[in-house]
Amino acid sequence: MIFRETGLEGAFIIEPERIEDERGFFARTWCREAFERQGLESRLEQCNISFNKKKDTLRGMHYQVAPHEEAKLVRCTRGSIFDVIIDLRRSSRTYGRHFGVVLSEQDRNMLYIPGGFAHGFQTLADSTEVFYQMSESYHPESARGVRWDDPAFGIEWPRAERRLISGRDGSWPDFTDRVAR
Repeated sequence: MIFRETGLEGAFIIEPERIEDERGFFARTWCREAFERQGLESRLEQCNISFNKKKDTLRGMHYQVAPHEEAKLVRCTRGSIFDVIIDLRRSSRTYGRHFGVVLSEQDRNMLYIPGGFAHGFQTLADSTEVFYQMSESYHPESARGVRWDDPAFGIEWPRAERRLISGRDGSWPDFTDRVAR
């Protein structure tokens, strides 16, 4: 696996290294030891799939507060997404900054998201599926979010003919220090 820094402290694009032959290829997508060598969270507690019927579906921006902060490893297994993370760790030199990347079934790259980051994505194709590996179980009492279009972050989302978003995700409050706690 090749770990590429995103510009946000502790967040990485991870590219599987392919061993190819006439049959196709083999690639490792998870290795506890490789993650530990990078100083990344290597505990896996839960895996999830998000299936999205329609292009322009937006999910986010979600995070969990302490003591249930979660690291995530996100991969698009079908279709493609514009994946976005926001650093909400007050002690980080990249606090308040965001990073966006296209993840697709073709490139098979993954995004490693440290605890303390908000995460969301917009689908770029119909029938898109996203696979998450998480370091923490879901704890509703620790679940939080910030608005996907909050001007405090200035995220440039892909144009959408008709963006599909849940009522909950569309009504997260604007970002304030109070929300990030």
